[in-house]
Amino acid sequence: MHPIQHAKTRPDHPALILAGSGETMTYGEMNAYANRFAQLLRASGIKRGDHFGVLMENNIHYLPLVWGAQRAGTMLVPISTRLTAPEICYILQDADVGLLITSKTFDSVVEGIRGQCGAVDLLIVGGEGEEDYEARLSAQPSEPIPDQAAGQYMLYSSGTTGAPKGVRPAAPPTDDIEAVNPLVGLAVMGAGMPADGTMVYLSPAPLYHAAPLGWCTTAHRLGGTVVVMEKFDPVHALETIEKYHVTDSQWVPTHFVRMLKLDPEEREGYDLSSHQRALHAAAPCPVPIKKAMIDWWGPIINEYYAGSEGIGMTLIKAEDWLAHPGSVGKAIHGTLHVCGKDGEELPAGEDGLLFFENATIPSYHNDPEKTAEAMHPQGWMTLGDIGHLDTDGYLYLTDRKSHMIISGGVNIYPQEIENLLVTHEKVMDAAVIGAPCPDFGEKVVAIVQPKDMADAGGALEAELLEFLANSLSRIKMPKLFDFRSELPREANGKLYKRELRDEYERKAERETLQA
Repeated sequence: MHPIQHAKTRPDHPALILAGSGETMTYGEMNAYANRFAQLLRASGIKRGDHFGVLMENNIHYLPLVWGAQRAGTMLVPISTRLTAPEICYILQDADVGLLITSKTFDSVVEGIRGQCGAVDLLIVGGEGEEDYEARLSAQPSEPIPDQAAGQYMLYSSGTTGAPKGVRPAAPPTDDIEAVNPLVGLAVMGAGMPADGTMVYLSPAPLYHAAPLGWCTTAHRLGGTVVVMEKFDPVHALETIEKYHVTDSQWVPTHFVRMLKLDPEEREGYDLSSHQRALHAAAPCPVPIKKAMIDWWGPIINEYYAGSEGIGMTLIKAEDWLAHPGSVGKAIHGTLHVCGKDGEELPAGEDGLLFFENATIPSYHNDPEKTAEAMHPQGWMTLGDIGHLDTDGYLYLTDRKSHMIISGGVNIYPQEIENLLVTHEKVMDAAVIGAPCPDFGEKVVAIVQPKDMADAGGALEAELLEFLANSLSRIKMPKLFDFRSELPREANGKLYKRELRDEYERKAERETLQA
């Protein structure tokens, strides 16, 4: 299955709709666009195996461009829209990018890119002269390029715990651009997505992330209509499900929290009857949050655990989750291993580092040390997550290894504390980090975004401490509360803990110098 075939059999069927503007592109139009873009790459000197970057907001160009790259045998490097010019240039240089596709939305960083990465060619949506992307694209023929080959994309880590690293996928097994994609089988057989072209798939997250790219292109392979939100808003998301009769969707726990924090009259005022399957991933979902979502939407919420590396996947459907609350399911792609510090496999119920065994293993671009660090002596690979299996083989995530707090020699996983905090009625968002402490090495700090900033202060702190004390041991209790109007999150919900930890480390350094 491939959009090329859908363009032949159903050229007028909507392939892509922007939720806000309503702008629509059919399969016939998307196929012509993809061919033109492949032609543009060749005309710009981007050959098979070359790298090019994309820095764009969610717009009508993003997915057709992805499909053009997919038939040009190139490596597409999606870039986070949150990054500064130096951070973008780091990725461009590290990935050896020769061409960057961007838009006028990023004028504020483009000048910095020109100054620091002058060798990179720029094509800009809404640009002028030689940089006018749309003019260059429209000048290309809509016929396929003569040297079509399967392209790929190289995703960079968000840099939440260090410098971004590119995940370089293993080479495709064939040049056939219409070859079967493994995710299609997982979508149909695992998640139950329809293969008859009736799917209307909602993507509320930025398209430069692995999950939106993977699932949106899978929906296109299945002949469905992809509805892309330009930007997530909880009310607009519900409106979109109703307006476009969405059947399938993809979320992260932060989206669930935002929707559940709406006034009940507001969130229950929409017809969601078309909605048949809702996938979520990216972070462990607090059990009360997911239970509340199932109570609201019904048993349509399925969860998976995977990573940009593509080394494995678990899946759990709502019915099984209700019997195993908190689990992210059983492995449906790759073989899962839970290992101790010496690489030994651990028994059920014992937390350890999670590894996937798979025939296809990626590497980290230009970083053999990081690749080696992620590998088990048996050739398995880890995403850096801690968890355990129960006696039935269901996986439970504990936290990221890199997020672990060591206080007084005790290992503390902040995800447990965060999951509790966001269930409090006065809390909109929360992050828990380890901050330097001269007595215990690290102390637990809770950075909290109240639902109403007017509540911030000592009274709320006391209320939260009492709330947490019912579930946490004393060593896990926050030693400091920091109330803020917003936390540094990606638009896909991923929290930039590195920024928060760096802030507290700098503060500790200043205090040491002043002492």
